[in-house]
Amino acid sequence: MIATSFTPMASLVGGALIGLSAVLLMWAKGRVAGVSGIAARLFPPYEDGEFAGRLAFVAGLVAAPVLVRLTTGSLPPQTIEAGTAILIVGGLLTGFGSVWGSGCTSGHGVCGLSRLSTRSLVATVTFMAAGMATVFVMRHWS
Repeated sequence: MIATSFTPMASLVGGALIGLSAVLLMWAKGRVAGVSGIAARLFPPYEDGEFAGRLAFVAGLVAAPVLVRLTTGSLPPQTIEAGTAILIVGGLLTGFGSVWGSGCTSGHGVCGLSRLSTRSLVATVTFMAAGMATVFVMRHWS
């Protein structure tokens, strides 16, 4: 069995920051904080006045662990037991799923559920069930 340490305060603060950023983006720009949509619109054919904001959003995602490393001197320990091929396939399936489902965990799970969107509820239940099934299969049948 793989055990992870329970970090309630870090989880609470992280969740609050995600919620705050989603609310601020909706308030300031009227946009949903769906990371897959924001990242996808950094590339052509999307050309509008929102490029700098999208780039700043994604840069913040990349900068966060760098800032943690600079301020604490280390990153939280992480163990990934999958090989490179599994990670590539998983990444491609996740990308495909976010395109096929018209959104990702942040867009549907955070922003959509908070707006009581039925479509987001169905999407969130679907990707959570798929994730649970994947973990079950990988831990018990492989």
